Amino acid sequence: MFKGRHFDRSVILLCVRWYLAYNLSLRNLEEMMAERGISVDHATVHRWVVRYSPELLQRFNRHKRPVSRKWHVDETYIKVRGQWTYLYRALDSHGDTVEFWFSERRDLTAAKRFLRKALKRHGRPERVVIDGSQTNRKAIISCDAESRLQDRSRRRLEPIRIRQSQYLNNRIEQDHRAVKRRVRSMLGFKSADSARVILGGIELIHMMRKQQAKYVCSQQLSLAEQFHLLAA
Repeated sequence: MFKGRHFDRSVILLCVRWYLAYNLSLRNLEEMMAERGISVDHATVHRWVVRYSPELLQRFNRHKRPVSRKWHVDETYIKVRGQWTYLYRALDSHGDTVEFWFSERRDLTAAKRFLRKALKRHGRPERVVIDGSQTNRKAIISCDAESRLQDRSRRRLEPIRIRQSQYLNNRIEQDHRAVKRRVRSMLGFKSADSARVILGGIELIHMMRKQQAKYVCSQQLSLAEQFHLLAA
């Protein structure tokens, strides 16, 4: 994973983790590394974040514990190049992150892509709670019908129950804040590709803090310990 890199893996992992987890700029990290006698350019740190965030997220997903069958689905706003884009997110009834999906548009196509990804990775939920969005409702009904048609188990599948309530969806509205808090200090993204990768890294840190990996179920590991274990 780190073969051929000029810097030691511990330095790379430290910079990537600190940038994704805390309200630090790339130049902050450049200065902090300089204080430790390590000369690294802020652009290099950014390349590390873009290069290793998807790999670490992929590894984490292989060890992610199962989610419950009751989901909360919503989307939140993210600014890219001065324009609003959207981050679709789903939590289960325990507050664990089910899935997320970055989209430059907020429409039926984007909602269906997000739900197909969630259903493929986590199976069918019994119930989905959404706010008043009719687009999300149509997407759930459409993806539910698709998954039942594609099912080959010969068992009768009950339709996914949909509950529309702004009050009941407060759980995910509150959870958005952890992601938005880190994004806000970045002052917006310069490209959609960069936003997609870095948001994945931020969601990874958020899931680690929720202790969603199987290997932390029996032991309380710090964020740093989880990060290094993932990269081992």
